[in-house]
Amino acid sequence: MISLPQPEFNRAPTILVGVDFGLPHFDVELQELGLLAQTAGLNPVARVTCKRRAPDAALFIGSGKADEIKLLATQLGAQEILFDQSLSPAQQRNLERHLELPVNDRTLLILEIFSQRARSHEGKLQVELARLQYLSTRLVRRWSHLERQSGGIGMRGGPGETQIELDRRMIGDNIKRIKERLAKVKRQRATQRRQRDRREAFNISLVGYTNAGKSTLFNALVKARAYAADQLFATLDTTTRQLYLGDIGRMISLSDTVGFIRDLPHGLIDAFQATLQEAVDADLLLHVVDFSSDDHVNQIAEVQRVLKEIGANDIPQILVFNKLDAVAPDHRPLLLRDSYELGGIQTPRIFLSAQDGEGVVGLRQLLAEAVLARCPATGTLDFPPDHEAAV
Repeated sequence: MISLPQPEFNRAPTILVGVDFGLPHFDVELQELGLLAQTAGLNPVARVTCKRRAPDAALFIGSGKADEIKLLATQLGAQEILFDQSLSPAQQRNLERHLELPVNDRTLLILEIFSQRARSHEGKLQVELARLQYLSTRLVRRWSHLERQSGGIGMRGGPGETQIELDRRMIGDNIKRIKERLAKVKRQRATQRRQRDRREAFNISLVGYTNAGKSTLFNALVKARAYAADQLFATLDTTTRQLYLGDIGRMISLSDTVGFIRDLPHGLIDAFQATLQEAVDADLLLHVVDFSSDDHVNQIAEVQRVLKEIGANDIPQILVFNKLDAVAPDHRPLLLRDSYELGGIQTPRIFLSAQDGEGVVGLRQLLAEAVLARCPATGTLDFPPDHEAAV
C-alpha cells in the first residue's frame, strides 16, 4: 500500500476561495463548494471571491489576494484553504508556502467524498484509481522537503529524487492492477447486459445532477432501500432493480447511477466508466432535475454535457422535475405533464415529488407509454401529441 501524506477532513475551519474568470457558471456565493465541503466534513468559516482575466501562473490568485487570505485565515483561525477550481501541482505548492496552510482544490474534495461514500467493491476500485491518478501529479509537492540534486556526469539524484521515482513506480503498478480488475468488472457487466438483452428487457437509467433526488425516486418506484439523503453524492454505486408496470403487464429494468456535478474531474469520468456504462446502454434515460434549485437550468446543461462525453446524449430522455413539494405554490406548474426543449428537441417532462409521492403514479403511466411506443428500428420514442403541450 502506498504511504503518502493525505489531507485530513475533520471539521477543520476552512476558507473557501473562488475566482471568476468570466465564465457563465461561476458560483458567486460558492454555495455548491460549501455543500461539498460540509459533505466532506469541513467547516467553512469564510468565502472569498475575486475576478481575474486568467489564472496567475504561480499563485492562481495573485500575491495581493493571497496576502488578504493569509490575514483572514489568521484572524479566523482557519486550518485549511479550499479552492473552487482545480490547481496545478506548482500552484498548490506555491500557495501552501505563501499561506503557510494546507491548500486543496475542488478535484481533491470530490475525490475525498467519493472515497467516503463508495460501498461496493467496484466503487472502491474506481475511487482508488482516480485518487492514484490525481496523486501521481502531486509527487513533487509531497516530497519537496527532501533534498533534490540536479543530475550530472558521475552524479545521482538526491534522496527526494529516489523517493519520487519509487512512488511513481508504486503508483504506476497499482494503477495497472486496478485497471485490470475494473476491466474484469466491465466484462461481467457486459455479460449481465447481454443476458438482459436476450430477455428483451427494457432498460431505464436514472441520471441527473447530484442531490436531485434520484435515489429517493428510485426507492419510490421499485420499493427499494437504496441509501438516500439530502446531501451531495449520497450514493455512488449503481443499483438495478426490476419494476413492474401494471398498465402494460411488463417488467422493466431500472438502474440508479452516480450523480453528475459541475467540473467533475475527468479522472473520475474515466474511472467510473463501468458504472456510467449503465446509462450508455439504456433504452431510456430518466433525467431527474431538482426543480426547487435556482440553478436547475445550468444543472440540466451540465448533465447533458457529461452525457455527451460518455456517448449517451442520443438516448431518448424523460425529464423528471423533482422536489415539487419544495416549490412555492405560486411557482408550481399549471400542468404536471408537458414538454421541454432539450438540444432543440421537445422532450417529455413530468413534475413530481419523490419525497411525498405526488406525481409518481403519473410517471409510471408515462413509462408504460414509453415502453409501448418504442420503435426498434430507430430507438426513438413516439409520445402522443397531447402530452407535448407547452407550459
